[in-house]
Amino acid sequence: MVKSMTGFGRATSEEGKDRIFSLEMKSVNHRYLDMNIRMPRSMVSLEEKIRNIISSKLSRGKVDIFINYKDYAKNQGVAVLNEDLAKSYVNSLEQLKSLFPNMQDDLSLSLVARYPDVITIEEKSEDLEAIWEEINSLLNMAVENMISMRMVEGEKLASDILVKCNSIEEIVAFIEEKAEVIVTAYKQKLEDRLKNLLGEVPVDENRVAMEVAVFADKASIDEEIIRLRSHINQLRKTLTLDEPIGRKLDFIVQEMNREANTIASKSTDLEITNKVIDIKNIIEKIREQVQNIE
Repeated sequence: MVKSMTGFGRATSEEGKDRIFSLEMKSVNHRYLDMNIRMPRSMVSLEEKIRNIISSKLSRGKVDIFINYKDYAKNQGVAVLNEDLAKSYVNSLEQLKSLFPNMQDDLSLSLVARYPDVITIEEKSEDLEAIWEEINSLLNMAVENMISMRMVEGEKLASDILVKCNSIEEIVAFIEEKAEVIVTAYKQKLEDRLKNLLGEVPVDENRVAMEVAVFADKASIDEEIIRLRSHINQLRKTLTLDEPIGRKLDFIVQEMNREANTIASKSTDLEITNKVIDIKNIIEKIREQVQNIE
């Protein structure tokens, strides 16, 4: 199954829970698997587990993961009294009062409680095990959603690539037929030229045959056409593999382009040269599509 590297996945925990999680991930094409994870600092210790899960399901692509959550629990923390500090404040205030007996006495609990660090709020410690259980479930859901999207996109790419392969084969068939005509035309042109030069002198048919053979050998594109067709068939077979095929396809497309260049360099016919340009344009479009296949 062909998979694109472009995709999106999302998963959210059920409503009604104290902690509501939201996980989104998106991916684009990349030479390797590159992950960027954004999540609350309290969850940083879970990053390695998250990376391991994604690595087990994806092989290529730049993947951005966004994890957010809201804690709706009523008790966000616990008030803690620092008794020693509170007593120290009160004792100090009593001493201050004895030094200035005529000053108004406004010593009260609310006053002492407002002093720094007398009463502090300790946040609840995160239950990472429970958090991971939730994240693990959502992560797998989001990844599967994204993979499904990548598969749909991949099938579209594969179908279009196959159509382009058919177009290349049609052009190759034309070039092959045209190449045969060129050799025959060259022989006729050579014979006509010799007759014009030699007049009534008999033409050495062996010499003509030798010249034609040399020309045909230099201009022959039979091997290139055979290899180009072989690469096209290999590309088709590769598209049926149930494994990451992006790099393999990229190599095949490079070889197709190499054969097209060789055909162009050997061509002495303008029409064949133009047809090779058409092939190279199609190959370039295939190459662009292959860049987005996992």
